[in-house]
Amino acid sequence: MQDGHGGHSGHGGHGGRGGSENWPDWEKRFRAPRVSLPDWAQDAPDRSLFVSNATGTYELYAWDRATGEQRQATARPNGTTDGLLSPDGEWIWWFDDKDGDEFGVWRRQPFAGRERGKGGKGDERGRDELATPGLEPSYPAGLALSRDGRTAIVGRSTDEEGTTIHVTRPGGGATPVEIYRHRESAGVGDLSHDGSLIAIEHTEHGDAMHSALCVLRLDGTTVAELDDTEGGTRELGLEVLGFAPVDGDTRLLIGHQRRGRWEPLIWDVATAEQTDLELALQGDVSAEWYPDGTALLIAHAFEARSELFRYDLETGELTSIPTPPGSVSGATARPDGSVEFLWSSAAEPPTVRSTTGRVVLDPPGMKCPPSVVVEDVWVEGPGGRIHALIQKPAGATGPLPTVFDLHGGPTWHDSDSFAAGPAAWVDHGYAVVRVNYRGSTGYGRAWTDALKHRVGLIELEDVAAVRDWAIASGLADPDRLILTGASWGGYLTLLGIGTQPAAWTLGIAVVPVADYVTAYHDEMEALKAMDRTLLGGTPEEVPDRFRASSPLTYVDDVKAPVYISAGVNDPRCPIRQIDNYVKRLESRGAPHEVYRYDAGHGSLVVEERIKQVKLELDFANRHLGG
Repeated sequence: MQDGHGGHSGHGGHGGRGGSENWPDWEKRFRAPRVSLPDWAQDAPDRSLFVSNATGTYELYAWDRATGEQRQATARPNGTTDGLLSPDGEWIWWFDDKDGDEFGVWRRQPFAGRERGKGGKGDERGRDELATPGLEPSYPAGLALSRDGRTAIVGRSTDEEGTTIHVTRPGGGATPVEIYRHRESAGVGDLSHDGSLIAIEHTEHGDAMHSALCVLRLDGTTVAELDDTEGGTRELGLEVLGFAPVDGDTRLLIGHQRRGRWEPLIWDVATAEQTDLELALQGDVSAEWYPDGTALLIAHAFEARSELFRYDLETGELTSIPTPPGSVSGATARPDGSVEFLWSSAAEPPTVRSTTGRVVLDPPGMKCPPSVVVEDVWVEGPGGRIHALIQKPAGATGPLPTVFDLHGGPTWHDSDSFAAGPAAWVDHGYAVVRVNYRGSTGYGRAWTDALKHRVGLIELEDVAAVRDWAIASGLADPDRLILTGASWGGYLTLLGIGTQPAAWTLGIAVVPVADYVTAYHDEMEALKAMDRTLLGGTPEEVPDRFRASSPLTYVDDVKAPVYISAGVNDPRCPIRQIDNYVKRLESRGAPHEVYRYDAGHGSLVVEERIKQVKLELDFANRHLGG
């Protein structure tokens, strides 16, 4: 998944420390221990890697299922979540950037970490080492590791070089070999089971929203290519889902959009044969291989919910895998045929479950309090029916102070899944409305691809239609309406309070785009490519489009008090363009507050996230009078 300008994670935090009985529920939701879906080593399935906030900062943890031992693998002031376990289970790879700037190098450490000496003392065995000597720091563009541990395929992106892909020998001993280079965005998709073929997603045709595929040998020669855009003339994307987990098998599982939504097919890159899988499911469908290669684990997302299936490749039988109503945000098939999945709903906190009936990981400490269920609303809009998700305090009747919380991406969508941020607003008496505007995923390719040229303005037309419904239905108090969001949602917030100044009482923008032209020139190269696709060119080539879509254009029309928070190391929504917007507010004495923090595109530190939510709630309380 490509996140574009990103989303606001609303990550939780640590528990089990003194004074927890005094924390309100909204704060407990951030502090309660959380874990991600564990990744496991293909050839050592008892060895797993997961992310947890057990210490108050999100870090990587190693887990030996055979012994039950868990240990913290990384410890950095601003957290670590980007990691990979080698197929043999011997090494943990993790990306080392500087304070969230996403620019850095890959490091690795032995899975065991340290040996136990006499008396139980730990002797350093696996100190972190530079995994790919000879490669300079960059933005990451994918990583794939061979089963024998001898080869790593490393994707890199820099402003100067574009995308490069290298064959490296982990730990040194050989100079990295460059096998791919292009100015446009690309990334490593997967390495075949025998380590001989590399699948790459690329946008050489210039459309950053619809990738084409290329399969290379280790020497960089081309084996196969597939491009549904026909050189950029059609808006049909492809994605790599994974090579078959069998030696010598040249089948590659990919995703396509040929019938108007994401669906899987199997492409034999040696023979060019394509096996289409028509599964008769209404929404977007993704898939991964079962470990023996005889079946596929199917994930189906439709109208803000998701479900799982098993597809037998020999019989074509599609069998439902029971999951509770809500959202599955990740799933994996284990060697014994069971499936582990990370599930939640708007009301119920996330848990890692198994089809065996057990909870896979149940972190000790304080339990996360539940929230309220979400209600579905469909509103007629200028581009079709708009799906909105509504939460409000139990038993509350309107009109209520209402928060319109807009998701990031923009190619993302809100779902019936647990989020501590909206739950905090509900706990304080607000209704929360989340809108899957045009540009959102999950409603078909046409809905996602509607976001072109009139960027920002299209989404806000849909938000305005839902706002009108919320007022007319009696849910929302028109004099107490907050527009908020993070990343792309923060961008829409600033654009909305400028283009619709009479519609909103307050604006709360988190890590936003505020000055689109300056943001383009300062952001990471992959996002430049996305913006060229969305707007049809650079600021110099299409200045009128950038001007029309930039919040800075409308800053003098803003009437609502505005709160902005931003990471000073953010490569996605850089700080200079935010400063430009704030200076314009200052020049006319417009009511505003700005909070800057030492991190990137959001924080992985629990106390920092709680501090930010407190500031947002306090800002709303002071301006709306409680």
